[in-house]
Amino acid sequence: MPNPKRRHSKQRSRKRRTHYKATVPTIGNCAQCGEKKLMHRACPNCGYYRGRVAILPKKTK
Repeated sequence: MPNPKRRHSKQRSRKRRTHYKATVPTIGNCAQCGEKKLMHRACPNCGYYRGRVAILPKKTK
């Protein structure tokens, strides 16, 4: 395997890594209860996903 002959500068490495960014998760409203939830996930409040019961929600005290 070939190895680099010279050391890469910090600036060169950082230029390459500028596109590694964290993205904000998309949040929508649940169609059943109206609570905020992550898109394409079952609602943690009511347990519905796409009009069907997907999970049983945890009961709060």
